[in-house]
Amino acid sequence: MGANLQITEKLKNYINNFGLKLNPIQQEIIDYNNSLGEIKRMQIDPSQCYFLHLIIKISNIKNVLEIGTFTGLSALSISLALPADGKLIALDKNEETNRVANSFFKKANQDHKIKTIIKPALESLDELKNSKFDMVFIDADKMNYKEYYERSLKLINKNGLIIIDNVLWHGEVADEENLDKYTVNIREFNEHVSKDKRVEQIIIPLGDGMTVCRVL
Repeated sequence: MGANLQITEKLKNYINNFGLKLNPIQQEIIDYNNSLGEIKRMQIDPSQCYFLHLIIKISNIKNVLEIGTFTGLSALSISLALPADGKLIALDKNEETNRVANSFFKKANQDHKIKTIIKPALESLDELKNSKFDMVFIDADKMNYKEYYERSLKLINKNGLIIIDNVLWHGEVADEENLDKYTVNIREFNEHVSKDKRVEQIIIPLGDGMTVCRVL
């Protein structure tokens, strides 16, 4: 049995080279985000783009809700994997990044599948209370993760998926001595999900860590 791998940047690049190939507009979004400096950390990793693509295809997902869109990389990755009649509702409160995201959606000919809503996500979730989705992807402000998760459970179809990003928080969640409020919040959120009998869940070490939940 081999030892556990240490995923270096070199190894990550090797893995990505042998994975799915990015759509040119996905790569354009990555290049744009890389020009923004530290804020680029808000985008998902290419390996997560591939994962979202495959899990949507495998699970025959058609209707998706995204909480937190930034400049649209995850939303576009989701939309490209959806069938022709698939739909994505993308929630974000930032008008500037939303304009950028919509320009990329249009350029990729995916704007007919994606509806963006610009307002605080909790308000949008209240307005969507009568909707149903096959999958919810959560990648927004971390202090509201538990609330987003609980609201999502009310919107998801049976056997649907809730996927949450940044659950390893740069590896800081494993350091019990780290009492930074964001780290503590993510750590408590992970514990909440792990004890939730309404779902089956696993943490996958892609990007900054993703929890995948199947709703029972």
